[in-house]
Amino acid sequence: MVHPNSESDKEYMSRLKAKKFSMYVFLVVTFMIFAAWSSGFIVYSAGSPDRGLKTLLPTTFIYSTLVIVISSLFMHLAYKASLAANFMKQRLYLIVTIALGCAFLVLQYLAWMHLATSGVVFINNNASQSFIYVFVWAHQLHILAAVIVLLNALFKIDPKKALIKNTFRMELASIFWHFLDILWIYIYVFLLLNQ
Repeated sequence: MVHPNSESDKEYMSRLKAKKFSMYVFLVVTFMIFAAWSSGFIVYSAGSPDRGLKTLLPTTFIYSTLVIVISSLFMHLAYKASLAANFMKQRLYLIVTIALGCAFLVLQYLAWMHLATSGVVFINNNASQSFIYVFVWAHQLHILAAVIVLLNALFKIDPKKALIKNTFRMELASIFWHFLDILWIYIYVFLLLNQ
């Protein structure tokens, strides 16, 4: 923990706190959007027995869930390495996390292809099935943004610069990545329970 000892240090620390607060606000807003979509899905599906997913989710979703859970483990290891100023391990774990994030995106794409070939398309007479795409595509946009955040953290690792900048960047990246992991598990379980 760095203790500010000058006015500029205090100002810098307050800027970091503001950025962290902004991150939490963003995460709460994101969760509320997904909760609103979940409510919309429930209301629409309950309106008629003809509505509902009426399809089995692709097994690829199981694999992508495992991949993102494992990626969260590596993200945690990368964050711990940053706290210990072990830059080599931090780089390695970040690269693995990014690779697993990309693998998650590929698996999600394969799941979309499976859905499309089985007749579940975005625009159809059953809006419940369209919700699958809304949930998954919105989550994928967030994963893509998180991969960019992780790449930024990776390329800005510099042992010559202040350690607090590195650990703060890693902390924000870690919070964002773990949130997306939990959000995906929520989406997948929600869809499973409603198929």
